[in-house]
Amino acid sequence: MTSKISNIAKNTSYFTLALIIQKIISFSYFVLLARNFGPEDLGKYYFAISFTTVFSIFIDLGLSNVLTREVAKKPEKASGLLSSVVLLKSILAAISLLTAIVIINLLNYSEITKQLVYISIICMILDSFTLSFFAVMRGFHNLAYESVASILFQAIVIIFGFLVIKFDYGLKWQMVVLALASTFNFLYALYITVFKLKTRFFSAIDQNLIRTIILLVIPFALYAIFQRMFTYFDTLLLSFFAGDKYVGLYQVAFKIIFALQFLPMAFTASVYPAFASYWTSNREQLAVTFERAMNYLIVISLPITFGIMVISDKLVSILKPEYIEALPSLNIGMLALLFLFINYPIGSLLNACDRQKRNTMHMGITLIFSIILNLILIPRWQAVGASITVVAANFLMLILGLTVVPQIVKYRPKKIIIIFIKTLFASLLMSAFVILCKPFINIFLLIMLAGVLYLLVILALGGFKKEDVISIFNSFTSKNIVNE
Repeated sequence: MTSKISNIAKNTSYFTLALIIQKIISFSYFVLLARNFGPEDLGKYYFAISFTTVFSIFIDLGLSNVLTREVAKKPEKASGLLSSVVLLKSILAAISLLTAIVIINLLNYSEITKQLVYISIICMILDSFTLSFFAVMRGFHNLAYESVASILFQAIVIIFGFLVIKFDYGLKWQMVVLALASTFNFLYALYITVFKLKTRFFSAIDQNLIRTIILLVIPFALYAIFQRMFTYFDTLLLSFFAGDKYVGLYQVAFKIIFALQFLPMAFTASVYPAFASYWTSNREQLAVTFERAMNYLIVISLPITFGIMVISDKLVSILKPEYIEALPSLNIGMLALLFLFINYPIGSLLNACDRQKRNTMHMGITLIFSIILNLILIPRWQAVGASITVVAANFLMLILGLTVVPQIVKYRPKKIIIIFIKTLFASLLMSAFVILCKPFINIFLLIMLAGVLYLLVILALGGFKKEDVISIFNSFTSKNIVNE
């Protein structure tokens, strides 16, 4: 058990570090695009990505989630599981590709938008198979290779994206850059899976195993469809009701929130296999691990939420002047961050502990609520309406999830509430410091000082103990970062 806890810490630390670097590069690339393209062109670019991202879920259908869980439980069957998933995805990819092409041609979009969609479809297919290869690695509790890939992918995007902007090749070639990066990621993940992990995806197909996977994936598939539509359908509705300009403005808020998701993603990517394992072997450790996950994400989400809200004007000023209209939607959207962060371990707990049907039902309810609210608010308030919906929908998802957690583990909600109160106090104190000093101190220096102040206050209050800091530091210095 000690070995597994140590491995979770190492995986979390390395994957978090990689995603920090990746998201910094990714956000820098977004700033580069926004400074060189206006809201309307930016809206076309991200509409194409959002459009194909919705279709991409019909290739995966939650198969990667099932693959991770089943490999974690039965490592010896990894090759058979991967082979079955690749076969199923090949069929689904062909169907999704044809459907996406037909639908985009039926809609009244410009020729450049259609071209962007066609190129993005290539990324959609490659990324889906890459996800399956990384899912196997996660099942083996190995996030090292995925950590490297996440950085290399973004490095390719920003380097070649900068060259496209420098030589003024336009939006179409910006999308080609994404396809180039997706191709590299696919080949890299394929090589690691076959030659490093010795997992074959071309082994003999077991029809019984395929039937088992299909039965297992149904609740995951519905959840994945609901979740992907919940995440990206607001962009499609904005494009339809308000136009490309408001899609571009909304992306300012969406990209900042999306960039920060690496924190819960990294943590739950590592802890999800442990949840599945503890569910069958150690319920007490399952409760402890869940509490720590909740506390960890509260401690990091609240200061980020308040911190970005008090410097949002400075962040937006980095872009073109016309993006100042994005401020209201950014500030409102940031309120969703806490709910978004702590929904990750709750959803992972439900999926890992055979409550995937209930989790799917929650996401379905949230999706319907989100669509209805967007249909009401977007025609009235455009990007601001979409941001209000994001806050309300994530809060609803949190409430629904929390009603099920006590049925799975005997955790201590009072302990989590105490951590929340301490974190809220430290975050408000930090925010007051930023507001008072913002007119006099360089923004980058101010962010560092605010971070130090928050850390000192939260340590003094016992919200984040010194032992936790030492544990994270030690996980980076470990020599072995793969499965133990």
